[in-house]
Amino acid sequence: MKFFKRTSFEPSAWASFVPVLFLIVTLVVIIIRYGADAVSSMSQMILLSAAALALIISYTFYPRRFLSIKTGLRKSASQILPALPILLLIATMSATWMLGGIVPSLIYYGLSFLEPGTFLMLTCAVCSIISVLTGSSWTTCATIGVAFMGIGTVMGFSPGWVAGAVISGAYFGDKVSPLSDTTVLAASTSGVKMFDHIRYLMTTTIPAMGIALIVFLAKGLLTTDIAVTQETELMGALSATFNIAPWLMLAPVITCLLIVLRVNVLLTLGLSTILGLCGLFFTQFHIVPAILGVTSVDTAMCVEAAIRLLCVGTSIETHNALLNDLVATGGIEGMLGTIYLILSAMVFGGVMLGTGMLGAITRNTLRGLRRRRSIVPATIGTGFFMNCCSGDQYLSIIVTSNLYKNLYKQNGLPPKLLGRSLEDSISVTSVLIPWNSCGMTQSTVLGVPTLVYLPYCFFNYLCPLISLAMVLGGHRILGAIVNRTR
Repeated sequence: MKFFKRTSFEPSAWASFVPVLFLIVTLVVIIIRYGADAVSSMSQMILLSAAALALIISYTFYPRRFLSIKTGLRKSASQILPALPILLLIATMSATWMLGGIVPSLIYYGLSFLEPGTFLMLTCAVCSIISVLTGSSWTTCATIGVAFMGIGTVMGFSPGWVAGAVISGAYFGDKVSPLSDTTVLAASTSGVKMFDHIRYLMTTTIPAMGIALIVFLAKGLLTTDIAVTQETELMGALSATFNIAPWLMLAPVITCLLIVLRVNVLLTLGLSTILGLCGLFFTQFHIVPAILGVTSVDTAMCVEAAIRLLCVGTSIETHNALLNDLVATGGIEGMLGTIYLILSAMVFGGVMLGTGMLGAITRNTLRGLRRRRSIVPATIGTGFFMNCCSGDQYLSIIVTSNLYKNLYKQNGLPPKLLGRSLEDSISVTSVLIPWNSCGMTQSTVLGVPTLVYLPYCFFNYLCPLISLAMVLGGHRILGAIVNRTR
């Protein structure tokens, strides 16, 4: 057992890789055996099993380090637990916006004005604009993203393509918006002024988004099996089931305005939920009895209907099978699986951090860096690895920045290069990892498994690839520093 150094206070890199290897191998086996859809239902067990394995190794071979696990769990919890109330309010907002007629109105007008050939490209572009204005990928996906999912499904596009367009656009703003938490965090931890950081991000962001938009446009123009008849039938079913009204568009406008004004996110989502309830009781009151399965309601039953809509899964009969699926809501109950998964990821990340295994892996990575030109690829790899292990992009940015900040300084590399590497490897890739809080949230909100939409999130994986390509080519990354040292 030479890989497990019992006399050392810190775990060896070999020992530290065991839980991570177990996690990866188990996921691969499940995907091969049961398919990608099974990952979401089995990820909790896998993460907790990997955490238990890390605990056993630490207790057996590094008992002194075992005492630090509480600190690691506390750090992990401090980053992840604040997201749970946000998730619950996103669930209530999604439910009320659906049956309050807001999302159905967005779908109806979208089907009226959007053309199938340009739909995917416009979906990505509009989500980009909304996310830049709001600084929130989560809110973008939960509002306009849900509407685009409904429109795209009716037009005949696969859910993976539509979700990929929504996520590509939403995470464009998450990466470059001055209102985004991750943008602010990456700039501050790397020691760069905000707008200097954003300008430097454009060297990888603009090419990645440009390529993504071209791919989405090409897919739309080349898709010939558009369901025109189905689209007409759905628009008829929407107008028959809901009172479609332009003024219902005030809800997403007000929500975006509140976010731009930096109103507390919990208050913003709470008010958005109230707007959805207002839409239900003032414009869609005929749906209230259907929620409860009765023919008429009184005041007390209205309260019961509101509570039911917010808390549990709700469906209504629209006499259109596709629309039945589109307007079905999950409420808080539908978000619980995601929350359990996030808590499992929090435990795994906290254990890896507390036992010192995460630190051992990254320190051994740093020891192998002998050339300046290898530092950026190592940063990108470490950032993505942290996303996988910690399950949270904020914690990943903080840890990776602290690991590499001095190394960049010692090698004369600009801090803005570190900031961009953090964004390219962490901010945009978190949504691609099934057990990361972003991946789990968007999968639940959009109703598409992470591994199904992953191949179509072109912007998200083009950013790190372009960043790596620029490093290997020496273009505007290491500049004269690299050229002089070659």
